[in-house]
Amino acid sequence: MNALTETRGAHESGAAAAEQDAAFATRIGRRHPMRWVTAVVVLAIVLVIVYAFATGDIDWSIVGEYFFDGTILEGVRNVILMTILAMIFGVALGIVVALMRLSENPVLRATSNGFVWVFRGIPQIVQLLIWYNLALIIPYIYIPGIIDERTVDVMSPFISALLGLGLHQAAYASEIIRAGILSVNRGQIEASQALAMPRSLMLRRIVLPQAMRVIIPPMGNEFITMVKMTSLASVIQYTELLYSAQTIYLVNNMVMELLFVVSLWYMVLVTILSFGQHFLEQRFGRGFQPRTLKIKAVKGEMK
Repeated sequence: MNALTETRGAHESGAAAAEQDAAFATRIGRRHPMRWVTAVVVLAIVLVIVYAFATGDIDWSIVGEYFFDGTILEGVRNVILMTILAMIFGVALGIVVALMRLSENPVLRATSNGFVWVFRGIPQIVQLLIWYNLALIIPYIYIPGIIDERTVDVMSPFISALLGLGLHQAAYASEIIRAGILSVNRGQIEASQALAMPRSLMLRRIVLPQAMRVIIPPMGNEFITMVKMTSLASVIQYTELLYSAQTIYLVNNMVMELLFVVSLWYMVLVTILSFGQHFLEQRFGRGFQPRTLKIKAVKGEMK
């Protein structure tokens, strides 16, 4: 009995000593010298870069002069328009492709796999060039009662950019949507089927609302990426932001100044979209956020 009492007393005294050490460490805090070293190194690099641009041969007044230039603003509007249309087209087609890939029909699965393989494998800029030069392969587009035009007239820079960006996006969106659908608890799908709920209603009311919390973060990144990918359309003469800047600096030779204007506008658009993505993530993530339990320790409660 005495040995047991001594063992228990030693254990309690050891626990009390450990608790005192932890409390002392919490009061004085840990020292992290490498954090200060890293901060100094990063700050030095930033200052060197800022100094290089500030003292370089750059006329910053030109940046301010052309930031709200009419040609630049037209490019900004076209970037926003192309981003929205390409994402709508890509996400709508991506939903169809994702459902085809989850289908029990082997033909639909093979078709969707082939679609993703092709449009995810070919570089985006190559797809843009292929669509823009489609007239070299198909001189005329003829659909009885719908269209009978030369391909070169139909495949304008706008249409070529929309198809190139939208189809490429659809391949990636389909994988994101498929992952979101697969994240939904299988039991809820089986319960919906047991209630004889139509498949379309089950997707709208049960599956997609829950899948959105998984879909929104990567899809938000895709939306932001699409804003920047519109710059590739400059190779097919679509008047987006970069092409608009090129038309200016080819005349006044202010290359770096106009590229800074383009960079700043892209940063503005991406920042706005980042706030929107954060709001949507919180909106669709309600009810799934982990709750933290605050446990109030009472001194002397545990013995």
